[in-house]
Amino acid sequence: MTTAGHSDLNLSRRLLLQARPYWRHVAGIFLISLLSAPLSLLTPLPLKIAVDSGLGTHPLPGALDALTPAAVGRSGTGVLVLAACLLVAVALLGQLQGLALSLLSAYTGEKMVLGFRAALFARAQRLSLSYHDANGTVDAAYRIQHDAPAIQHLVIDGFIPLVTAVFTLAGMIYCTIRLDWQLALVALTVAPVLFLVSRACRLRMRKQSRETKKLESSALAVVQEVLGALRVVKAFGQEWREQERLVRRCREGMRARLRLLLLEGGFGLVVGLTTAAGSAAVLLIGILHVQSGALTLGELLLVMAYLSQLYAPLKTLSRKAASLQSHLASAERAFALLDATPDVPERPDARPLGRAEGAVVFRNVSFAYKEGRPVLDGVSFEVPPGTRVGVVGVTGTGKTTLAGLLTRFYDPAAGQVLLDGVDLRDYRLADLRNQYAVVLQEPVLFSTSLAENIAYARPGATEEEVVEAARAARIHDFIARLPDGYQTPVGERGLSLSGGERQRVALARAFLKDAPILILDEPTSAVDLRTEAEIVEAMERLMRGRTAFLITHRPSTLKGCDVLLAIEHGRLRVTPNRCRVTVGEGVADD
Repeated sequence: MTTAGHSDLNLSRRLLLQARPYWRHVAGIFLISLLSAPLSLLTPLPLKIAVDSGLGTHPLPGALDALTPAAVGRSGTGVLVLAACLLVAVALLGQLQGLALSLLSAYTGEKMVLGFRAALFARAQRLSLSYHDANGTVDAAYRIQHDAPAIQHLVIDGFIPLVTAVFTLAGMIYCTIRLDWQLALVALTVAPVLFLVSRACRLRMRKQSRETKKLESSALAVVQEVLGALRVVKAFGQEWREQERLVRRCREGMRARLRLLLLEGGFGLVVGLTTAAGSAAVLLIGILHVQSGALTLGELLLVMAYLSQLYAPLKTLSRKAASLQSHLASAERAFALLDATPDVPERPDARPLGRAEGAVVFRNVSFAYKEGRPVLDGVSFEVPPGTRVGVVGVTGTGKTTLAGLLTRFYDPAAGQVLLDGVDLRDYRLADLRNQYAVVLQEPVLFSTSLAENIAYARPGATEEEVVEAARAARIHDFIARLPDGYQTPVGERGLSLSGGERQRVALARAFLKDAPILILDEPTSAVDLRTEAEIVEAMERLMRGRTAFLITHRPSTLKGCDVLLAIEHGRLRVTPNRCRVTVGEGVADD
């Protein structure tokens, strides 16, 4: 997934569209930023007044002369005091403008980043599991957390200063031309050089920024992977090995960042030398003009002050155009996530679904995670509502894939999966997923309270309904003995609970959802016999009146099943008692 072909103009347009909800704030920042142009023009003025009118005999500038009392204008000391007061006033205005700009920029930038992060997170959740299987969840997390702030850096810290620099540059050019057009022409000869250098460096810096961020994401993946599997790492004593792996990835990222800094430093060096050469030329010619009487000393000082501020926006335009490449690379990555399309789309005319009856049909279904390596091949069967279906087979034969197709985490490569006689692709996704209660082999708990974990299936559930679900799952007595009861935090991924306790919390969640179809994926694989018996008893109650798919390799949990589907090499091998099953092209009824 790459967007390397995106132009600066296209990315800028998309960023501005993304920032459109905050246009009033951005307009305020822009207007406050524009105040820097007149303030920059006023900053060197007190120095000219002090030199030409305070120490010399030149009159005050026209507008100021008209506003200044005659007694002050005729007194050298009075003019010096006036110049000092003007200096303080301009500095005060500059500080107030800077404070207002800083506060509004920070507020607007944070709001923008929050909105962009929310949009990226929403897209990441909507993307199919196959996308995250291929790209990894850490890559999406890096884009959401580290690439999303690009919108603030580009819109607030990039585009607005660039536009402001253009206005400031125009003002400086006008004032310099009014003072001495020849000096202005000499000063502006550096502009084409800076433009060409910036253009040459920009693409190289963008490419290097992409590589740097890719390596940083790779290093973050190592951290998350190792900390998520810390028990395995410790059990095999591989801490040193994982540390070496992280250091190796970080070292690669460090080299990439250093190469990027070298490019930026080289560009800054060229910009500095170019503007220094321009300043030297202006100073030399300006001294000649003072000696010839074409300029006063104060006017030369004013020109040199304006020149430094003339080159400041030129440097800003050049450096921003180059340094923003890193943020543009982040914007590319963020928009790439935003543009990614789910492999399991919802049709525009998708039909709503209230509560399903629970009739399931697989019609000649085939599926492969990778092309040429089918996981399921021509699987067909029909399950009436309320049937308990046992799904067995060795590891890797496609049992869990069968459940993934049923919940439409994936779409079949060929064939159809039907619920109540309707293709799953014709239903609204949210309504379809609401028909299932799923209990996984490794229960997924969140780092919140027990009550919140149980109520995750139905966030609006009352306390009484949560307790009733816990009773049905045979975990209420355990929770009641805890000091904080249902408000007890379960820790990260529920690791403060035992495997059996986590499994029963997951069963309580399924009880609370009260869905017509139940999927149990190896629910007793990691518990002892006593805990298994309690879980099986709870499962028996949970499966009553529901279509249930029980994926397991333990014969003890299959006793209550009405039918049995055995999968071998992606095909159905056993014909169940109450199912109509197609194996390949043949049909068998039993």
